[in-house]
Amino acid sequence: MSTLFYHIRAYLRHLRQAGNRHDVHSPFVFALVVDVLRKRGSNRECSDIEQLRKGLLKRDETIHVTDLGAGSQRANTPDRKVSDIARTALKPRAQAETLFRLARYFKPRTILELGTSFGITTLYLTRAARDATVHTIEGSPAIAGIAQKNFARLNATHILPHVGSFRDRLPQVLHVIDRLDMVFIDGHHAKAPTLENFELCLTKAHNDSIFIFDDIHWSPEMEQAWEAIQAHPQVTVTIDLLHMGLVFLRKEQQREHFRLRY
Repeated sequence: MSTLFYHIRAYLRHLRQAGNRHDVHSPFVFALVVDVLRKRGSNRECSDIEQLRKGLLKRDETIHVTDLGAGSQRANTPDRKVSDIARTALKPRAQAETLFRLARYFKPRTILELGTSFGITTLYLTRAARDATVHTIEGSPAIAGIAQKNFARLNATHILPHVGSFRDRLPQVLHVIDRLDMVFIDGHHAKAPTLENFELCLTKAHNDSIFIFDDIHWSPEMEQAWEAIQAHPQVTVTIDLLHMGLVFLRKEQQREHFRLRY
C-alpha cells in the first residue's frame, strides 16, 4: 500500500470514528478541548518564527542529511535541498500553534523534544513556555546546525540543543534532567524505537506530565506503537487528534481513550 493511500485511509477512518467536544464527559479533557484545541487562529506572537519558515522554504542550497529515523517519505538521497526538507518535514503552522497552546496551557518548566528538524516547533514551544528549559535532540548535524542558527537569530537562550542519535543522546539528556513536564516525540517513526524512547522518558515523568506523539497514523508500525502506548499501565488518558496523540499519566483520571475532531 502506498504511503499516500495509507494516509488517506487513516484520515477517512478518523472522520468516521472521531467525536467532538459534546462526546467528552471528562471535565479535564473537555476543558482541554475548549480552552486549547478549539482556540484556533493566527498567532501573531509567533510571526517572527513564521518568517524563519518562509526563509527556509526559499533556500535552495543542498545539505547532507544524516537520517537516523524511518527515513523520508519523499526523498531517498542523503543530499537534499533545505527548501525540500522544510516543505516536507516541518510541522504546518496550525499544528505548531496547537503545540504552542498546549505549552502555554500546561506551563511546563522542562520540555524535551525528540526531533529538532530546523527548530520551528522548538521555537514555538519555548515562546509559549518562556520560563521553561527546552532540550531538543536532532540526529543530523547539518539540520541541527541550521536549527541552532535559527535559535540564535531569535535569541532563544532557553533551548539546549543536542546532536546525535536518540539512542545515544537521550540517556545522557535524561541523566541531567530532574523531571519531565512535557515531551514532544517527533522522530524515528518506527514502533520499537518509539516505545523504547517512551519508556526511557517515563523514568523522569510525573503525574502531570504530558507526552505528545507526532504522526501516530504515519504507518502501520506507528499505529501499532500508538496502540501499545494506550495500553501501557502508567497511561490513563489518551487523545487521538489524527496528526498527533496526547498522552497523560494522571492517576486521578478514569482510564479513557478519545478520538477527537476539534
